[in-house]
Amino acid sequence: MPLPGFEELRKKMARDWDERACENAKYYVNTEQVEWDEDQFFQSGEMTVNEEIRTDFGNISPDRDPATLRVIEIGCGVGRVTRALSRVFGEVHAVDVSGEMIRQASENLAGIANVFLYQNNGQDLSVLPPVEYDFAFSSIVFQHIPSKAVIESYAREVSRLLRPGALFKFQIQGDPTTERDEDDTWLGVSWTDEEVVELAARTGFEPRYRVGEGTQYFWVWFFKPL
Repeated sequence: MPLPGFEELRKKMARDWDERACENAKYYVNTEQVEWDEDQFFQSGEMTVNEEIRTDFGNISPDRDPATLRVIEIGCGVGRVTRALSRVFGEVHAVDVSGEMIRQASENLAGIANVFLYQNNGQDLSVLPPVEYDFAFSSIVFQHIPSKAVIESYAREVSRLLRPGALFKFQIQGDPTTERDEDDTWLGVSWTDEEVVELAARTGFEPRYRVGEGTQYFWVWFFKPL
């Protein structure tokens, strides 16, 4: 069900990210460099997966081969992390609000048979096949969303789709000093640790770990109860 008053924000998020994708997609996906070499850009995605996925298999896949898992990526952009995820997991189902990002991702990831790309509506995962997923991941995406209700909607949707015991690992904005306009689609809303714990309770998760409270890179581990 659409969030109340969300339609205009949804359109603005899609429009703003389409424009950024047309202007300089790689930069807006990863602002470490303005002009990215293609290989370096995708290597930065490999680094993200090395740091956040390969070091965390004890939580992600304690008793199964990662290559057998079906996973969700929220906010895939042009496929920077998606490509690296495809080398670890059996299936990667990746969404983005921007049709232009998805178009470029489709070109970048052409021929990778275990990647499935979808333009979603910016608030839920209804576009994904209604099957059971084993892991969900999102990095440097929620930090741009200007609505806690939208992020909560995503968490609720992931809870709906994950198998019991599975992990949703994601990064949010935790820096409360960041100044932003109400509908800014670049600097998103910030969260406190208390708010994250309350979010977990409302969306059916156990918030087992949190790292980086008060910083831009506030990482959260939400486990779906068995």
